Amino acid sequence: MAAGLSSTITAEPSRPFHSPHHIPNPAPLFSFSPSFYHRPLVGTQEKSKFTVCFVLKEKKQNLRMETITEEDLSDGIKDTQILRPAHVAEKLARKRSERTTYLVAAVMSSFGITSLAIISVYYRFSWQMEGGEIPYSEMFGTFALSVGAAVGMEFWARWAHRALWHASLWHMHESHHRPREGPFELNDVFAIINAVPAIALLSYGFFNRGLFPGLCYGAGIGITVFGMAYMFVHDGLVHKRFPVGPIANVPYFRRVAAAHQIHHSEKLNGVPYGLFLGPNEVEEVGGLEELEKEIRRRAKA
Repeated sequence: MAAGLSSTITAEPSRPFHSPHHIPNPAPLFSFSPSFYHRPLVGTQEKSKFTVCFVLKEKKQNLRMETITEEDLSDGIKDTQILRPAHVAEKLARKRSERTTYLVAAVMSSFGITSLAIISVYYRFSWQMEGGEIPYSEMFGTFALSVGAAVGMEFWARWAHRALWHASLWHMHESHHRPREGPFELNDVFAIINAVPAIALLSYGFFNRGLFPGLCYGAGIGITVFGMAYMFVHDGLVHKRFPVGPIANVPYFRRVAAAHQIHHSEKLNGVPYGLFLGPNEVEEVGGLEELEKEIRRRAKA
């Protein structure tokens, strides 16, 4: 409820002081500065009239009572009853549905890929050791390429992000830099594109013996591991498309998330383009102070 106050002041000359019918001014109802009443008078005096108007306004809003759970607020407030507009509640409900959909897809794909990888590794080496000879060189090559491919994918992603996604493929990647409508976006196609060579390498390495097939098999595993890590850190931690649990408490991953947020803000001309080595890119261009500010901002959010 709001009140408005308006006043008008009018001044009228009264009869001279020597008039026998002169009536003295009544005592004021409100206290104002004495200078308001006592002015230099020459044979006449002025008396003031006030008109005071109060305008009352009542604002009504269509609000409804709902319960905000821990998923709605990042500060951990749970089961708190507050008032909020209906359209805000609908938006939060839609966001929860989108997060649930993407979480189910992420968990199922991760569980499926991890299970297939473990089973395939076991059967591949057990099949190749049927003759009693252990292929040490092949096993070492598979392990080395697994690590090497996972690390190499970071540099590939950095180059592709800058030279392709923000260039000729911007019409697809642009969906990632705009507010998302629905659980998925056009930019998710890049994950499928990167999965194609990984599946090809894994298939060839699984069904063939020898050092080269072992290297191909290791490269396929490395690409797959990088893709899963990228999904949890980039989609889950940075863009909050699904909850990531204790991953959010790892200090280095907090720096990674802050660095990638700087990329979306374009404060450093798009840097960093990589993900896991993003903090190093920011430091190379002199953006360490900006990185620390973003880390503090995300911590307060």
